[in-house]
Amino acid sequence: MSAVLSVHDRLAYVLVLYYTAVGLWGLWLGVRNSGPTSSFRGAVVIATVAAIAQGIFGVLAFLFLGGPREALHPLYGFALVLAMPLAASIVRDRQPRGQSVALGFAALFTAGLAIRGITTS
Repeated sequence: MSAVLSVHDRLAYVLVLYYTAVGLWGLWLGVRNSGPTSSFRGAVVIATVAAIAQGIFGVLAFLFLGGPREALHPLYGFALVLAMPLAASIVRDRQPRGQSVALGFAALFTAGLAIRGITTS
């Protein structure tokens, strides 16, 4: 079962890097005065699916190996899964450039949530 914890741990680092890249991509689209492209939206979906997968590994680690050091750790996990879908639903009615910038900042915020999750594990 330590393999489950190892995958949960490594996927957290992957999420930090991926959300950072997606965030910078969104800001770059905004600088270019462009709305979210289909590729960018796909990257957001991939990040959300990866966060869900990481959460599944976290639940398995909790069931078989016990809980994390700090009780806030699962809260960061739930926030990580919900942040991007919530942001996407909030910015739906904005101008295209505003959508890109807002989603970029939301992805960077989500990377920060992943970092906080790592520090409370």
